Parts: sequence; C-alpha cells; structure tokens
Amino acid sequence: MSDVEIGMGKDGRRSYTLDEVAIVPSRRTREADDVDLGWQIDAYSFDIPVIASDSDGVTSPATAVEMSRLGGVAALHVEGLWTRHDDPTPQLERIAEAAADRDADHLAVLRSAYAPPVDPDRIGRRIEEIRSAGGTACVSVSPAHTETLLEPVIAAEPDLLVIHGTVTSAEHVTTSDGAPLDLKQLVRRLEVPVIVGGCASYQAALHLMRTGAAGVLVGIGSGASSTTAQVLGIGNGAATAIADARAARMRHLDETGVYVHVIADGGMATGGDIAKAIVCGADAVMMAAPLAAASEAPAAGALWSLGAFHHELPRGHLRRVDTQGTLEQVLFGPAVGPDGRTNLMGALRRSMAVSGYGTVKEFQKAELVVTSPPSVRPGSQS
Repeated sequence: MSDVEIGMGKDGRRSYTLDEVAIVPSRRTREADDVDLGWQIDAYSFDIPVIASDSDGVTSPATAVEMSRLGGVAALHVEGLWTRHDDPTPQLERIAEAAADRDADHLAVLRSAYAPPVDPDRIGRRIEEIRSAGGTACVSVSPAHTETLLEPVIAAEPDLLVIHGTVTSAEHVTTSDGAPLDLKQLVRRLEVPVIVGGCASYQAALHLMRTGAAGVLVGIGSGASSTTAQVLGIGNGAATAIADARAARMRHLDETGVYVHVIADGGMATGGDIAKAIVCGADAVMMAAPLAAASEAPAAGALWSLGAFHHELPRGHLRRVDTQGTLEQVLFGPAVGPDGRTNLMGALRRSMAVSGYGTVKEFQKAELVVTSPPSVRPGSQS
C-alpha cells in the first residue's frame, strides 16, 4: 500500500475501516442452507465463528454455557466480577442502573464493584461451573496478571486460554524491577491452546504468531465502549489491521507450516461487518455489544471493558445497548429489524451464499472493493 504525505516531514499509510469496504459477489451463488459456518482451533471445533467477548457485561458462566450450546464459545475473564464475588448479581445490577443514568458517576460505580481482589479459588470453581454444564471452558487473563494467576488457571484445566490486553506484544522492554512477561516462553510451556492479542499491524501479529499461539486477536480500541483512540491516539482501521494479520499468517505458514488463526476483535455491529472481517482474513470474530443486547446478558445491556476503571488512566466508558432478543435470536433470528443487528449468522450465511462461497475458508478468497467513506453510523456497536 502506497504512503500518503501527511506533511512535509511525515508520511503514513491509508487505513480502512470495515465500513469503507464491500464484498464483490463472484460468478456463482449457492443455497444458503448449504453454507458451512464452522471453524476449528487446535482440537476444538465450533459451528459458528463467534467468540463472545471477555467483558463482564457479555460473558458469565451461564452465557458461556449458552454460547457453547449455540455452537460458539465465550471467554470468561478471570479478573472480572465472577472471581471477585461469590454472587456478583448486586454489582451487576448497580452497574446496569448507572449505565441507564447519564448523571451517575460511572467510574466510581465500576471501581467499587471491582474493589475486592480476585480470589484464585473462584477461578477453578467458575471453570468447573462451565464445564459441568457442558460448555467449552475458555478463560481470559490480562498480560499484566498472567504470571500471577497462571497457576490457578492451569490447575483448573481450561479448554482455551486467552491472553488479552489493549496492546499485547511478544517483546516488552522495561527498566523496572522484575522480569517482564515472555510470551514465547510462556505459550510454549503450556499444553492448553492460547489465543493472544490485541494487535493491529503486520509485524506485531507476526511476532505474536511466533510465540506458538494458536490464535491472534486483531483490533485495538475499535469497540463500542473503548476510548483508547481518544486517550492514547493509537489504532488502525479494522479492515487494514485484519488484512495485515492475514499477510503475517501467510508468512508464518510459509516459514513453519503452522496455521495461526486470526480473530477480529471489536468494531463489528452487524452480520455484514462479520462477513467483511472474514473476507479481510479473519477466521472468527470476538463480539461484545451485539451479544450484550441479548436478554441473557449479565448486566441487562450495560457494556464496559476492564480498562474503563483503570486506577490511573481509564480507557473506556460505561454504556448501555437496547435488548434485541434472546442470545439465540441475536445469532440465529428471526431478525427484529432490517438493520443487520439480529440473526447475525443468518446474515453471514446469506452473504456467503450470494457471493458463491461454501465455507469460511473459501469466503476469505472473496474480492473486496473500497467504497466512499461513509458517515458515522448512528448507534455503532461492536
């Protein structure tokens, strides 16, 4: 991609969001019922390419089990409310009330809810709660606390481990005391498949793939509740970031023969967004706001990230999304309106069918075009 001149002393690349690209149908079409949405990471196969976000407003043990029943997977954050409280229901209710009140002190409410420390014993209990109900036990931890919480996490034998930060790198340079987290050594000594991220560039994705990770999360600050772009000024358009990670995956595959899955994280509100993320190169997507709009969501539509109440530099806000229906309806319909925010998998299936592709892997070969930059979409979610 050619550089553009920002000024006489600085060049930059043009970056594209998902709203700025469109899928071009091929010469054939298919029956929607013949389309296969399945994907596999390591030994685990899923019927739909969706990971429910590790936000406490999206994933609880109960919704993790329901996502598994529906063919997907959900990531439960081991630093969230479910490991800080025996019963986080009162905290979730207060957060939901605050999200509906513009005058409420959202930061104070969140900090109060997360004030108790993480109880390592609860990590194992939550994982067993998911597993005993027949769900896939996928848990998430931040890079800063991975080493601290790794022992109780691994002892509980989760099926998948997600190491998820705003920006996660394979190499962290520090002059402070204590050894930094070495993702390459960490991932290679674990038997559980690991997904790491986020990242938003070719080099960052390639370095994360070289740690031995089974999957890489791609996306920085593009979620509905994130203010990373405003606070830190960092980011990359989702379409460009996913395409860059796709190129990194191909180089890593050529070098090692190992295929690393690219998981688009954030910035997706509709079935069309999911479809375009896959054509850009994603194998699956991690979603927050559309799933927080399900009636089973733990916080009645309230949505926030763990960075929203950081003790020094919050990078997110508490917001609320309107309930659209059950989790099954959000994913599989019937849709409640023509905006593409419900029956997400039906929309993806139809997009693949009218474009002529029968599997997610084949759909990645579809042609994309750049469209004129759109106006900001009202009520954009991720």
